[in-house]
Order: sequence, then structure tokens, then C-alpha cells
Amino acid sequence: MLGPSKARDLDRPIVVSLEALVPKDDLYRQLEQKLDLSFVRDWMKDCYAERGRSSVDPIVFFKLLLVLYLEGLRSERQLMRLAADRLSVRWYVGYGLDETLPDHSTLTRIRERYGLEVFRRFFDAIVEQCVDSGLVLGKEFYIDATKVQANASLDSMKPRFAVDEHLRNLFEAASDEGQDSAGQHADDEQRDEERPGEMAEPTQLPINSPSDLAEQNAKRHDWMAEGGEQERDVQHGSYRRVADFQMSTTDPDATSMRARMGGALQVGYHDHFLTDGGRDRIILKVLVTPSEVMENQVMLDLLWQTCFRWKLRPDQIAADTTYGTIENIIPIEDAGIAMYTPLPNWDKRTEYFGASRFTYDPETDTYRSPNGETLRRETAKYTEGTIVYQADHTVCDVCPLRAQCTSSKEGRRINRHIDEDYLDRVRAYHRTEAYEKAMRKRKLWTEPLFAEAKLWHGLRRFRLRRLWRVNVEALMVAAAQNLKRLLRQRGRGLTPASRNGGSGPLHGRGYARHFCAGHLDRGVGALEARPQLGTAPDASPPTVLGSTLSTLSSASRRRLPCPCPSGDRLHVIDWLAYPTPLRLACNTPYCFPGSVRAFSTRSGRFLRRFGLRG
Repeated sequence: MLGPSKARDLDRPIVVSLEALVPKDDLYRQLEQKLDLSFVRDWMKDCYAERGRSSVDPIVFFKLLLVLYLEGLRSERQLMRLAADRLSVRWYVGYGLDETLPDHSTLTRIRERYGLEVFRRFFDAIVEQCVDSGLVLGKEFYIDATKVQANASLDSMKPRFAVDEHLRNLFEAASDEGQDSAGQHADDEQRDEERPGEMAEPTQLPINSPSDLAEQNAKRHDWMAEGGEQERDVQHGSYRRVADFQMSTTDPDATSMRARMGGALQVGYHDHFLTDGGRDRIILKVLVTPSEVMENQVMLDLLWQTCFRWKLRPDQIAADTTYGTIENIIPIEDAGIAMYTPLPNWDKRTEYFGASRFTYDPETDTYRSPNGETLRRETAKYTEGTIVYQADHTVCDVCPLRAQCTSSKEGRRINRHIDEDYLDRVRAYHRTEAYEKAMRKRKLWTEPLFAEAKLWHGLRRFRLRRLWRVNVEALMVAAAQNLKRLLRQRGRGLTPASRNGGSGPLHGRGYARHFCAGHLDRGVGALEARPQLGTAPDASPPTVLGSTLSTLSSASRRRLPCPCPSGDRLHVIDWLAYPTPLRLACNTPYCFPGSVRAFSTRSGRFLRRFGLRG
């Protein structure tokens, strides 16, 4: 029979505790149990006066921010609506059903009070827990950057001189009024607003340093200390940056960029990640710079601060071609760290023989041409850092390869960098298997982290404005990513299974095709050469499984065979959410990383190419 309509009787009070309403296996229960944030209270004592109205607990503030970035929310308003609506979040921050949650504007004011340095300390505290838990290997580093759109339109770009003049006049007038009304106290507040949360400088240790070291450090631009700010007063020859002439009136620190080659112009930033080479891919250092700053300019600061902060001494660091500059290679190689990076192929930029076609003889300090002729040292341009080698023009005139070599009447010239030995050392790495493995591994270690941050944690477009604020946003996103790996190591895996029927970074549904790809150092060739890895000659190719998470769990119970020489069985070890690769590995210590990768359903072309379509 049809039952009666449900009456809405929601006004009557009931006796119930929030503790009883939140499930025992809820994510935020695990987060509260395994992550102690009591240390943040000790940091904030100097940020508040001894008297006055009580503030929001700093622990509550950072818990709310973790919820904001773990859930991929876009604003504090949305965060507080979620906290008021979801019992588990209210339980996590410690507010009962009859308590009023903080206003969204309070979170903004607290962030302005704390400043960038406090959030850096919070990020380092999460990394420290990852180090103590054994998630950081410390032997391999991977560095990369991604473009993130700013919260500003391209229409806001105006001539810089006009905006600077307007702001200068505006603040000069405000400063005059402030001196008349409030005196020196107003000036102190203005300085605090310009550099929020600026902390006292650390105590200088009495060390016996070279006399010129202090002068060198004073001239060097410290990207971390400056918060990623550009050296606006430094020019390189006649080159002028576009950002020197234009700036955004909405976000003055953001600069114009192209999201991809040939794409439309937009306003944005560069987000730099330095990642550990361990299987958990812990992000060790984060920095946001204007998009006009090249990725390679901040590499050394990120590397040295990571090494000294966590007392790590890596054997190698891998990066793309952009980082392969002589300014980066020399200090890294001098520190005993192998620099694995592709070098620009200048031979493709000319129709004549490139420098790689000529052989250098270090004993005689000469070059040998493809025809066997000698190019001797002509002069040295120390301001440019190059040495010029030139062949006799009479020899070039009768050379049968002249048309392919040069069109100069003075003879062929070769420019050799003064520190070319370092470049030759890096080129020698290119012929090693370790370099090939690092280049393949780099694509799986840094780029998926950027994809995860943009898809699940709102990093596709910054919601805040100004450079120090977007640095805060990037630090909290990276802290949330590290926290997920830390919780998995402590017994809580963040799976894409949805308990609430929603979709998102913590509760979204995933769909993946996965197959065994052998060792990462064997590459895709291991797929075709499976009989050589210890299986029977008539063995069929690895089976491709397309399934949802439930089928993946059953696949892990079936224990798929691994094609590595051990012949062991596979089990699922990690799958955060689509499109983060599903990772399977056998029990062989050296099988992972890269034993198994997951491909989305859109990877059919790749699977068909290697005969793996199931």
C-alpha cells in the first residue's frame, strides 16, 4: 500500500552528539588522529597582543585551509557553507552543532596577519613529517614548473609607467594625510601591510667566510627571500621585457604569458616544484614567480635551500631543456650532483655544419673539421665567455665541403664556451642508461603532480591576487598533496570511492585501463620483449583490463603476473584519483618505480600501437 506523505517536523530539539553522527572511518577522523597541528599555536604567539578580543584558534584556521584545498573549493565563502553543511568538517574543526562558525572574512584577515613566512613554515612542517616517516628518498630530485592563470583579465594590462605614476601619486597623498593624523604609528602600520607577516632575521653565526662572499651574496638575487619577485632593475643588454612596459591593474605582479605554444595570451604565474625521486613523490620546495621569470632562474635557490634545510645530498637532479644553462650546470656539477638535462641542439638552427660535426682535441687546443682540416684558437671573448677557433681561409676556399660548411670569406669559425668541459660532461650523461631512465621517470614524477593540483585542488587558476598571496595558495596546495601521501603511509589511503555520491579530489569516481609495463628503465620496449623477461616464448602480451575501482580491487586480489625477471605477482599500491596513474608493483625491491602504469580510456591509440588492446 502507498504510505502517507512524510511530514516535515524539523523544529523540535533532539539530544544527539556530533561525535555520534560522524562515521568512525571518516576521512577527517583519520586526519585528526594522524596529523597533530598543535605546533602552529607556538608560532602565532608573536602575531597577537596580550589583551583584547580572543582570536580564532590558529589550529582551526589551518584545519579550515586544509579542507579548502583538499576539497578543491574556490573561496572562503564556499568553505564556510561546506563546514556548516557537512558534519564531518564541523567535527574536524571542533565546532559543535550549537556553536557559530567563524565568518569567511575572518579567514582572510588572519591570512593577511600571518603572511607568507608562516605558511612556508607550515609547508615545511608537513615535509618534515614526511621525512621522519621515511617518504623522502633524497637521492634523486626532479624540478619543473607549470603555468597557472592569474585572477586577472588580459584587458587589465596597461602601460606600466602610467600605472606606476598613478600609484606613486596616490600613496604619496595618503602618506601625507597619514602623517598629519596618526604620525609615526600610521607609517608603521603601512609598512606592516606592505610586508605582512615579516619575521625577524635569523641569528648570524660567526663563521670564517671568504672576504668577498658577503659582497657576492649582496649582489645575488635571492628568489626565496624575495618571494619570487622579479629583478626589475636588472637589464641584459638591449633586451627589454614586455613586463617592463605593461602591467595589470588587477594583479600588478602577474605578467602576460601563453599557456601553450601558439596559444592565446593570458595573465599568469609560474609555479615551481622541486620533487623527491622516491616512490611517494613528495614535493620538497615550492615557489611562485611572475610568468616573465624563466624557469631556470630559480633552480639553484630551490635546490640549495632543499639540500640545506633537510640535510640531503642528492646524486642527481633531472630537468628539461630549459634548465640546461651553463649558470646552473657549473655549480651543480661542482657540488658533485649529476645534472641530467637535455641541451639545446644549436645545429638545427643553421643550414651549415654545426659545432657537433667538429672534433675538439684538448691536447693541442684545436678543432678538426669533417674534412680533416685544423681550426686553431684565434681569440677569446671573455665578456661573452667564448673562445673563437678559425680555419685558414685559403684551406676553406679549396675544401670540397665548403658549401655545406661556411659562406664566409675569412674561413670557418667555431665558438667554444670557456666552460665547455661542463657541457661535455652533461653530453656524456646522455649516452648512459641512468640518464635515459631519469628522463622517462621525470615525466611520471612532476607532470602528474601538476595535473593533480590543477584538476583536484584548484591550481588551474589562482583565486588570490598579488605575488605573496599566490605563493600562499601554492604552498597550501602542495601541502595538501604531501598530506595525502603521508596519510596513506600512516594507514589511510585516499581512494576515489565515493561515499557521498559526489565527485571531487577525495570522493570522485575513476576509470582506468592498466597494464604491466615492466621496469621503467626498460621502457615501452619491455612490452614487446616480454618473452625475454623470463616468461615462456609463446606467452601472450599483457592483458589490458578496463574497469572501475571495484574491478581494480578484484584485479589486485587475482594478483596479476609481473613481466620483470622476478616472475612475482602484482598488487595495487597506489591510486589517488583519475588521472593520477594507477601504480602496481611486485614484491621485488627494484621492480618499482614504474612497474605498472595506468592509462585512461582515451589511451586506446597507445594500446593498439603495441598490440595491447584488450
